[in-house]
Amino acid sequence: MPLLSQMRAAPNQLTLLRLIIVPFIIINIVDERFAWALGLFILAGISDALDGLLARLLKQKTLLGQYLDPIADKLLLSTLFPVLSATHKLPWMVTILVMSRDVSLLIVAAIFTLTTSYREFKPNIFGKINTVAQIATILVVLMDETWNFRWLGVARQLGIWTTMAFTVLSGVSYVLRATRKMHAGSVSGPDVPDSAAVPRRDSA
Repeated sequence: MPLLSQMRAAPNQLTLLRLIIVPFIIINIVDERFAWALGLFILAGISDALDGLLARLLKQKTLLGQYLDPIADKLLLSTLFPVLSATHKLPWMVTILVMSRDVSLLIVAAIFTLTTSYREFKPNIFGKINTVAQIATILVVLMDETWNFRWLGVARQLGIWTTMAFTVLSGVSYVLRATRKMHAGSVSGPDVPDSAAVPRRDSA
């Protein structure tokens, strides 16, 4: 399917909307308009849920969407954590852990991609819990800055510690899973096609 046609698909339009929302969330956090930031963050979450639903209902799953959706999700989280730390709403310790884990996984994935045939970088249970914890933590922080309820302060601290714990657990589990496969001999060197081989590309 041509790129322009993929861009016009409803799910990809929602993903693009999510990308557009990100800088406005940041602007409102910096300007301490937390109610607006909270509303936009919730809107981004709704668009994330709807784009997957529409892709299935309308049968509009595209290669662009497979790449664009996780990029939008990662951009949202990877920008809000540093911004919230810079504005003293989250401790730098949790942000450094989150960013270090993401960078480390990118480096490991790049090394495995360049030197082996291993391509199974799908999120495991720890990774999924970690993503949920990060989203919940940002949500609770924005809610706590918007409304003065005591339980939000407790939930905020719980979210921070949960995010830190699963950031470490998920990062270690990814590396261990890839290392086990390599040691088990299930990972070979990079594929080198010969003159008779036909290139094949698996979709993400």
